[in-house]
Amino acid sequence: HGAGSGAVRLLTSGPGWPAGRLSRSLRHDLAHARAVRCMAGYFLPTARVRSALRRCAAHGGLVQLLLAGKSDVPVARYAAEHLYGRMLAGGAQLYEYQPQVLHAKLFIIDDTVYIGSCNLDRRSLNINYELLLRLEWPELAALARALFADSLAHSRRVAAADWRRRRHWWEQLRSRAAYWLFTRIDPLLARRRLRSLR
Repeated sequence: HGAGSGAVRLLTSGPGWPAGRLSRSLRHDLAHARAVRCMAGYFLPTARVRSALRRCAAHGGLVQLLLAGKSDVPVARYAAEHLYGRMLAGGAQLYEYQPQVLHAKLFIIDDTVYIGSCNLDRRSLNINYELLLRLEWPELAALARALFADSLAHSRRVAAADWRRRRHWWEQLRSRAAYWLFTRIDPLLARRRLRSLR
């Protein structure tokens, strides 16, 4: 459930295992972060993770979010858009990857790298079987930052003023409905399915 300590840790989660381990580890590192780079195909972090990201930006830290410009699950992208305004207002830099569907899961918090199967959403953090490697490794973090920077070169930056100006009321409603679906209905149905299998 959290084997190892120090430079390399294996973090896992899933039904029947202690809940919240992945989220707690991320929040712990975010609490002391000076620079956060997040590459995620699905971006629906919990309120606590969002607060930690906003605190980092509010205290002068760098927060860069590289999210999906194209998605094979469009409703998930609409749900993520519901959070754009809040993240931009909190000081985060937001980019959308353009060349293709984004499925990467890479979190770089100062000199610590998280990589694995976990998305930043409630299902991954609290319900699904997931695996993350936490690598406190400056040399690897430098390579990951270079990869992240290369991906940014193929992304479109979302500016706060442009985002507010071009959002139509129906897009806001669509995003709100999708967010409610993914953060309320989907986790509830997933937990019911798990209980029925026991």
